[in-house]
Amino acid sequence: MIVETEAYVGPQDLASHASRGKTPRNEIMFGDAGYWYVYLIYGFYNCLNIVTENKDYPSAVLIRAVEPVEGISLMEINRKTTKLENLTSGPGKLCQAFGIDKKLNCLSCLDKDSTLFIADIGITIPKNKIKKAKRVGVDYAGKWKDKLLRFYLKDNPFVSKK
Repeated sequence: MIVETEAYVGPQDLASHASRGKTPRNEIMFGDAGYWYVYLIYGFYNCLNIVTENKDYPSAVLIRAVEPVEGISLMEINRKTTKLENLTSGPGKLCQAFGIDKKLNCLSCLDKDSTLFIADIGITIPKNKIKKAKRVGVDYAGKWKDKLLRFYLKDNPFVSKK
């Protein structure tokens, strides 16, 4: 279950990969909504995003943390840890736990025949449990560093940053 995200909103958002225009790396952000955008950071960690806006308006949501619901034993193997709260509590950790790499880039996140897809599991979250905060690691982004575009579930132990 997704418990923490960050939004990246169009070409004017200086924290967004799209702020410097279309490149081979971020081209998927300029496409239709509903596709995975997977990229490598620090030359080591993959990050999983979902393209969210209309074609030619580059926006995406970074999946920062998830609460593992099933497949936990495989996640423990992939992450080399049995500490449940450490399996998926960060964008790099969750990609490692799920075995997510750039092979998923540009694939539909709604295709239930895919190895990874988004599905409604019928859980309703009360609005007072959803918290807003500044995004993580975007101090370079001018006024965009202060935007409350990070969303997380209050008191969830899998959130990466409190």
